[in-house]
Amino acid sequence: MNKIITYILAIVAIAAIASTAYTYSHYSAKIGDLESTINTQTNQIEAYQQLIDEQTIEIDKQQQISQQITLVDDYGYVLNITSYPERIVSLAPSNTELLFAVGAGNNVVGITDYCNYPYNFTAWTEAGNITSIGDYWQPAIEPIISLEPDLVLASGDASSEVATKLRNLGYNALIIEATDINGVLRDIFLVGQATNNTENAQALVNSLHERIDTVTETIAEANATKLKVYDEIWHDPLMAAGPGTFISDLISLAGGENIFDDTPTDWPIVSSDSVISKNPDIILSQNTEVASRAGWSSINAVKNNQIYQIDEDIFSRPGPRLIDALEVLSEIIHPELFGNP
Repeated sequence: MNKIITYILAIVAIAAIASTAYTYSHYSAKIGDLESTINTQTNQIEAYQQLIDEQTIEIDKQQQISQQITLVDDYGYVLNITSYPERIVSLAPSNTELLFAVGAGNNVVGITDYCNYPYNFTAWTEAGNITSIGDYWQPAIEPIISLEPDLVLASGDASSEVATKLRNLGYNALIIEATDINGVLRDIFLVGQATNNTENAQALVNSLHERIDTVTETIAEANATKLKVYDEIWHDPLMAAGPGTFISDLISLAGGENIFDDTPTDWPIVSSDSVISKNPDIILSQNTEVASRAGWSSINAVKNNQIYQIDEDIFSRPGPRLIDALEVLSEIIHPELFGNP
């Protein structure tokens, strides 16, 4: 009897040992899997932390860059900015076009009544999405200040005095007033720098350069004859585009010759007799009665019906669309070279 009990106890002990061994083996495997999972998650956390650290470093770099930016506007004013602007007011249609062209449109809170591109801003102002500060010529300061801008883009004679007053009040203001094509390209880059859109601005400048080169190289390869061009800026009194202006640049790049490139001023008042004596081959004017002027019937442009009414906005605003004007003008001057014979 004792032997039987001993055997039973031995069997129970062996079963207990086997069960314990199985349980240990099973949970050891579970613990191993858990440790593997923890190690994997730890590695992921470390990778995420490294990514966060890299992004933090990049943000710090951007902040450091922004603290070192020095800008020089077209009037030679030096502006040091410590952060990129979030609220920008444009005091000229050309400046508005520049801002939207480089990608800073979302930060524009104020424009003039004359800004009409690249959007219908009248609808925007009516919807309360943007504010008009009013006139383009010597605008009032109060509407500008009310928008709490951290950057104002003014323009030449129209608002340079306003820019000075704003600076005296502690506001950042740049005067954008390019006189020629190269100046326009520089201003595009300047606005890009000022608004944290340098890469966009550089890409735009490169693209515009390519379009300019396409026109000039086509004309050069064809050894095209230069036609004399009269661009009438105003009709009473007669005002023309003179030397050193972006319009004169456009005429030259498009394969023409500005008949008033020999004047001492950039926007000269000219006489009817001087236009007749210079005998332009092409006339650009918004006035529909050019051909009926006394004595103008002898002008080649009138005789050959080469009088063109152009889109004043793209020809008069020192912005990216001047290259659109160049392409239009090249078709007018040399239709045989640009697919419009």
